[in-house]
Amino acid sequence: MNANKKVALYTLGCKLNFSETSTVARMFEDEGFARVDFNDTPDVYVINTCSVTENADKKCKQLVKKALKINPDAFVAIIGCYAQLKPEEIAQIYGVDMVLGASEKFKIVEHFKNLEKKEQAEVIASKIKEVNEFIPSYSKGDRTRSFLKIQDGCDYFCTFCTIPLARGKSRNHSVAETVNVAKEVAQTAAKEVILTGVNIGDFGQGEGENFFELIQELDKIEGIERFRISSIEPNLLSNDIIDFVAQSDKFMPHFHIPLQSGSNTILKAMRRKYLKELYVERVTRIKELMPHACIGVDVIVGFPGETEEEFLATYNFLNELDISYLHVFTYSERQNTTAIKMDGVVPKNIRAERSKMLHILSDKKKRFFYEQHIGKTYNVLFEAEQHNDFLNGFTDNYIKVKVPYSADLENQIKTITLADIDFDGVVKVDLLQSVIN
Repeated sequence: MNANKKVALYTLGCKLNFSETSTVARMFEDEGFARVDFNDTPDVYVINTCSVTENADKKCKQLVKKALKINPDAFVAIIGCYAQLKPEEIAQIYGVDMVLGASEKFKIVEHFKNLEKKEQAEVIASKIKEVNEFIPSYSKGDRTRSFLKIQDGCDYFCTFCTIPLARGKSRNHSVAETVNVAKEVAQTAAKEVILTGVNIGDFGQGEGENFFELIQELDKIEGIERFRISSIEPNLLSNDIIDFVAQSDKFMPHFHIPLQSGSNTILKAMRRKYLKELYVERVTRIKELMPHACIGVDVIVGFPGETEEEFLATYNFLNELDISYLHVFTYSERQNTTAIKMDGVVPKNIRAERSKMLHILSDKKKRFFYEQHIGKTYNVLFEAEQHNDFLNGFTDNYIKVKVPYSADLENQIKTITLADIDFDGVVKVDLLQSVIN
């Protein structure tokens, strides 16, 4: 059935979704499908969805429409968070043939009895409480880096978030099993591995193990030159983890720590598990041990009850904090969350203004961080593909650099002296033999 059949996969959302899409793609390839680009008239489209924001839902609908323009006869399957949260809503989208929930997406090939278009989409989705299996995943194809899924689900019920409803309870494999999957990644061309999950600091559920024990074992793997910790909750980022990264050659001095608000009143309303004072402690310890470390921050604007005063508390808190960049999210109402019932709804135009202010602050923070490192020498891992006439790369502390393209540099780690900040906010390096080893 699958000889000469082509499949295209499209990922919306987070790095975790990218790792899972790659695993699903390998399942298709094992069944004889050829993986092709979205525009190459595939027989099957698989769209891996996100549902963190309203736009992700709209994007799914747009992609289905685009797929059917390219091949009106293509079989369209939808997986991911949106598929678990609102399978019946997706089933109503014209052209969708199959909707698979959280536990069914990794059995996708088994569900393909034939690839004929259906009058009505088939929905196969278990209740989220029944989803308890952990399926390890890693992305493959990008020669430079791989996203390694080490954990799934979340036991935190922040009042703005649908992720526990979309992915179920926190779960993972043992340290030993996770290390074995990482050793598979070590056999690929990827030089850098990013540890991903929904709440990776919560690693160790049911095993009596923890995230600190995991990174100590990963650090010993040969064949992987760099590890990055994707996003880790401040209350789970222990001193042991920070101290370990500070002395490790493989774990990069780069942390992404969700804050969400610089107001304790709002943090409590969000049902976060820390106050801003703990956040300051974490940033201070990182910078004491690794002054050059990059620290990224997630922040939400326009949460219900966020007055002008509360927002300015967040703005000033971030302005004074020694951080490197922000990921700014504008609060959007999500069904089945506690926040949707809260008073103090912030008008959307004010949400947009606050978002713009924080984006500008992020640009300033990032430029200041980059400026501190001009003239210093760092190891840069270059990408495996060129952009226009340049090759991009990242230092260990996540400064983006670009150099004139040279095939010899692709997917290589080189010691580089940072020269100057270019017009696009990227650090420029002059390719002189005196600064490259």
